[in-house]
Amino acid sequence: MTGYGKSESQFRGKKLICEIRSLNSKSMDLSVRLSSQLRAHELDIRTIVAQRLERGKVDLAIYEEVAVNNPQSAVTPVNWAVVKEYASQYKAQMGVSEVPAEVMASILRFPDVLKQQEDTTDLTDEEWAGVQALLNKAIDAFIAFRTQEGAALQAMFTEKLDGIAELLAQVEPFEKGRVAKIKERLEQNLAQLSEQTQAQTDRNRLEQEMIYYLEKLDITEEKVRLTNHIKYFRETMAGEGSGVGKKLGFIAQEMGREINTLGSKSNQSEMQIIVVKMKDILEQIKEQVLNVL
Repeated sequence: MTGYGKSESQFRGKKLICEIRSLNSKSMDLSVRLSSQLRAHELDIRTIVAQRLERGKVDLAIYEEVAVNNPQSAVTPVNWAVVKEYASQYKAQMGVSEVPAEVMASILRFPDVLKQQEDTTDLTDEEWAGVQALLNKAIDAFIAFRTQEGAALQAMFTEKLDGIAELLAQVEPFEKGRVAKIKERLEQNLAQLSEQTQAQTDRNRLEQEMIYYLEKLDITEEKVRLTNHIKYFRETMAGEGSGVGKKLGFIAQEMGREINTLGSKSNQSEMQIIVVKMKDILEQIKEQVLNVL
């Protein structure tokens, strides 16, 4: 399921930000980006996230942000020792006592001159506790986001299931007149045969074959099973715990089988139109079921 969570706190005089994003995935796929001070605790951070979150393609980032009220923190410190070394080499090679201003300007743009020094100092117990609190706060916000999205999905599923149930009810009027139309068509075809062929026809056998044919077109079982699947989908959706999404996916597959059978047995254009509408709604359900944990 998609989700987003963010939290902030102060850390060593700077603002530390934790962000968690997630996209759909069948399993837990965790990607972590940490500031230099926290890299030694990456395994611990991964463990905390894995314990609290279920499947998803999760991106976790914990980084520092320059404080707006402290402009000095935005200035990258110059490594003057490196600048002096470059200047010394230039003067020795060129045989001059002073470095021209334009050359010095070029030296100051060298990457290693303006390279930010990473803070790799080990975290104290108090600092690590603060980082854990920051992480758990972001996870709380992330779970709240997922919960809100889950409620929206539940409302959408309920609406779609109601739509399928309403379409299923629309099949009944066509179903009642369908048997009579089939019998009438078969009788008309029989009447077009020659008198000799009609005389040779075994009426009892014909009736038996008609009954067998009509039983094959009967959709009562499919309607009952589809109704039960809709009911089971609602019950499962209202449940809690992990694996609900996979179960809903299986139920949706069974609903699809019953709808397909209805389509294969419907020999009226009106019923086939209804079946197509059911399939369209079911596909929308299947797409969103992937978002359920």
